[in-house]
Amino acid sequence: MDRRKYNLLRRRQVKEETEAWERMVDEYKELEAKMIERRLAPNLPHIKGLFLGWFEPLREAIAREQKLQKTKKKKQKAAYAPHIELLPADKMAVIVMHKMMGLVMAGHEDGCVLVVQAAVHIGMAIEQEVRIHGFLEKTKKYKRKNIVADSQEVLSKEKEILRKRVNGLIKSKRLIEVHKLLKNEEYKPWGRDTQAKLGSRLAELLVESAHVQHPADQAGESPPDVRPAFRHRFKIIMKHPGQKITKKYGVIECDPLVLAGLDRSAKHMLIPYVPMLIPPKKWQGYDKGGYLFLPSYVMRTHGSRKQQDALKTVPRESMKKVFEALDTLGGTKWRVNRRVLSVLESIWASGGNITGLVDREDIPIPEKPSYEDLSEVQKWKWSVRKAKKTNQERHSQRCDTELKLSVARRMKDEEGFYYPHNLDFRGRAYPMHPHLNHLSSDICRGVLEFAEGRPLGKSGLSWLKIHLANLYSGGVEKLSHAGRLDFVDDHLDDIFDSAENPVNGRRWWLLAEDPFQCLAACINLSEVLKSSSPYTVISHLPVHQDGSCNGLQHYAALGRDSLEAAAVNLLAREKPADVYSEIAVRVHDIMKRDSNKDPAKNPHAALAKILIDQVDRKLVKQTVMTSVYGVTFVGAREQIKRRLEEKGHITDDRQLFAAACYAAKVTLTALGEIFQAARGIMGWLGDCAKLVASENQPVRWTTPLGLLVVQPYCKSERHLIRTSLQVLALQREGDSVEVRKQRTAFPPNFVHSLDGSHMMMTAVACRDAGLHFAGVHDSFWTHACDVDQMNQILREKFVELYDMPILENLLESFQTSYPSLTFPPLPERGNFDLKEVLESPYFFN
Repeated sequence: MDRRKYNLLRRRQVKEETEAWERMVDEYKELEAKMIERRLAPNLPHIKGLFLGWFEPLREAIAREQKLQKTKKKKQKAAYAPHIELLPADKMAVIVMHKMMGLVMAGHEDGCVLVVQAAVHIGMAIEQEVRIHGFLEKTKKYKRKNIVADSQEVLSKEKEILRKRVNGLIKSKRLIEVHKLLKNEEYKPWGRDTQAKLGSRLAELLVESAHVQHPADQAGESPPDVRPAFRHRFKIIMKHPGQKITKKYGVIECDPLVLAGLDRSAKHMLIPYVPMLIPPKKWQGYDKGGYLFLPSYVMRTHGSRKQQDALKTVPRESMKKVFEALDTLGGTKWRVNRRVLSVLESIWASGGNITGLVDREDIPIPEKPSYEDLSEVQKWKWSVRKAKKTNQERHSQRCDTELKLSVARRMKDEEGFYYPHNLDFRGRAYPMHPHLNHLSSDICRGVLEFAEGRPLGKSGLSWLKIHLANLYSGGVEKLSHAGRLDFVDDHLDDIFDSAENPVNGRRWWLLAEDPFQCLAACINLSEVLKSSSPYTVISHLPVHQDGSCNGLQHYAALGRDSLEAAAVNLLAREKPADVYSEIAVRVHDIMKRDSNKDPAKNPHAALAKILIDQVDRKLVKQTVMTSVYGVTFVGAREQIKRRLEEKGHITDDRQLFAAACYAAKVTLTALGEIFQAARGIMGWLGDCAKLVASENQPVRWTTPLGLLVVQPYCKSERHLIRTSLQVLALQREGDSVEVRKQRTAFPPNFVHSLDGSHMMMTAVACRDAGLHFAGVHDSFWTHACDVDQMNQILREKFVELYDMPILENLLESFQTSYPSLTFPPLPERGNFDLKEVLESPYFFN
């Protein structure tokens, strides 16, 4: 990119990050002026109309509060006083309105938001804006309104001036002033207490000042029905779904008028994290990298002090490979696939309810039966609860879809954009932008493509066809590569029709498991096959290579067990092994045996008879996938219950629950029979973790890329703080670890840290080879023409990873850290030759 173009985009990026709230303030002021001028409210979207009505009263309330706290004597000032005056009242008002409604839209029950959540979210947003606001106020000395100067350059000028002032003061021996000056320079994070106290007061001002009026009343003769938009009350909430333990929480409840039409207003809530117009800042430390101005952290620690402290003490050199990988992922340039977006918009506009899109209409609430039959009334109550729950879920999904669409609309005319990445605590990489990204749903993946295209080439055409077959799925993805190519060739008419007339044609693409991604592939393949020179057609489509039950692949590599390695495609075969189908066959065999038993003596016989014809690959897939990540019996039961509900053969809820319990038990038994070596390693990891946790220490380890991981499971302490609205109970990390959680979570977390390492090693190697790369945990993406090369690289990196003595290093680190403890010996391992992976076509495919 030439310098001039880059500077232009950088200027826009800085504006996006630093002026988002300013622009909103200006918009409300402008709308207010129009309203006064015309003596009527402009025709606005629902949420904008609400915000316009709240903006002036809330701004005035905040301004009064700022003035009051300023004039009070020092002893009488509220705890939040020093912070409430750090931003202009109008900007604070806009942040409070948006943050509160953003929480409501996130699907909180019955339009209620927990006070503690609202307070902390508002406080955090204000602090973030104060930091940006303060920085910009400083830089105005150098560039009056032009804030696009390089932030590092501006900071270095600031530091230079500060250094000169400090030296001058030292020479004149004014040391107290030196300390004051340096103290003011260091930005100290506010902490949860400060955030919560300020956020709570601002939320209270919103509750006091915001009102709604029913549209029907506005032109009527009778007095208008003006009522508060929010109410503060206490509500009994179940601590965990399905449990009887309840707790009383303070909530802020929305009036139904506020909730009406919210799901169509989600697009107005996007502030300010969006994809970047220029490559992200390179990572150089815990909070140095990613966005230019918005707070960016290399890891999502969720407040874990131990993990934060550990990361801050790791030398930068040790994290070099991790930073390099995150920079590589963040440097991939994306764009919106406009043709797919157009189809998505068309289907959404006509009501959704197909291709995984939520229905835009609610289901009707059943009417109460006219007669007072107790069992019928009970059934009615149950069906009302079920309908309300479904509508609540739909509302949340509609808001989510609107947010995704609004980002796509906003970015569709951009030549390209980037996703800064950071890590979860286990070392898995994620885009920092939360809505429209390639880790998200089929809708997002279908709408996104590489901004840079590459000529397809001969091998690229084959991989494009295989990719389409994989997306269509339904068993096709388990055929050999040749079988998948034949499938696509047999459906060329359907593919052409899907590309030319996706909405009103035969709509074959809708039958795919990933319909929007399938449509994108149909459009690309159609264009290629109609070209007079197909191999030279430029393709922007990311083609995926996915691991075969990747968690078990990592266990098979650790355990070197040949049978397990073959089950998850570490060994070359003519067609891919399918571990899910293998488990399904075993489950079916166990159920067949049980169904022949005497129902009077064996309670499972009747359930086995009901289930025997419902056992298939899909029923067991999620449980098998998550088994290596520590799925519990309850988790497996819920997964299988959802699959049985989808099949719809069992309608009685009690029978459905019993069937799910039985099927989960059988599935976990079948898994244990096949993957004994993996179970052995899981058990060894759990035993080591239990020993460490028994010393009241969190389990910690260093990944092969040098990332220090600390498990964050500690008993939380309740910390009460008095705010103007209510006493808030804030949770903070205590000093005692949760021994059980440390033990059960360690095996899955350790394997996640290994799959994260493999993905990042592959990303850097692909970059070095000149490939474009995107990673979604165990799914690696590149251009069709580069798939062969990426396949070779990812296999080499897997072998390189497991050539390291991973378990030996782990044991040694435990023994060094805890010399007084006796750790169990390493589990026995097989003699599988890891180099076989290099020749396995279906290891990733």
